[in-house]
Amino acid sequence: MSARARVVTVVALVAAVAAGATVGITLLQTRGSSTGTTARKGAPPLDLPASPALRLYRAGKRKEAEVVFSHSHALADRIGAAFSRWPHGTLDTMKGLVAENPESGLAELHLGLAYYWSGRDSDAVASWRRAASVEPDSPAAVTALDFLHPGVAPGLPPIVVDVAAVAPQAHGLLERGLVLWNAERPVSAKRLLDKAAARAPHDPAVLVAAAVASFSPAHPLTPFPKLGPLTAAFPKTAVVRLHLGVLLLWTRQVAKGKQQLRLAAAAQPGTVYASTAKTLLRALANNGTK
Repeated sequence: MSARARVVTVVALVAAVAAGATVGITLLQTRGSSTGTTARKGAPPLDLPASPALRLYRAGKRKEAEVVFSHSHALADRIGAAFSRWPHGTLDTMKGLVAENPESGLAELHLGLAYYWSGRDSDAVASWRRAASVEPDSPAAVTALDFLHPGVAPGLPPIVVDVAAVAPQAHGLLERGLVLWNAERPVSAKRLLDKAAARAPHDPAVLVAAAVASFSPAHPLTPFPKLGPLTAAFPKTAVVRLHLGVLLLWTRQVAKGKQQLRLAAAAQPGTVYASTAKTLLRALANNGTK
């Protein structure tokens, strides 16, 4: 999915999160160091690559899902099979899978989910922290950080860049970096986007991409000191205002975010940045977010 399409897809989620609603996986939040004593109702969610077995699981057909998951010995499918048997042996199976795969963020992430659904909140937090540290350059780490820091919209904020229009010397690095960012490989993405910015230090789109790539759910404000000077250096450039607006929405600063999106829409009419800003503003209005 392109970055622009991701903006449109997630805008309703961003709007709801920004408005203070609890959405999707942000339900999985812990407070303080509570040990927790009460198991959650139902079965925990799975955060695995799309598959027929996962669709069965999410449809509540756990017995059928277990049969399909059990056809494979891949780690993701073993996790899926263990969760399909919830709560019968799931937690012990997940502990075993983590022991067998100590460098797997995916295994630690799901051990945390099993702990959390068992009412063991502190153990869940510890597992999510390990998931984020053992495999930081992975979607599992991003999801674990979302669980640990539910005050921002989940996932990574989209980066929208007209790659064909950027400085030629940065084109390849930028394109590969954006692919990795959209795949939730933030460490590798940031490395490439920083290199792209070094090659094109006067291209606002490249500089913006590198700035946004410094975002983390654990440190959501890091991009702002980088984007702020760019608004002064490129006051009439829509790409800067667009991403500043998206990041403000991501951190629930809705009024300020909408103000920046309006500036982006007016700055360079006809560009992908202005049209994306207008799409976001319309979606926010339709969602009723003030």
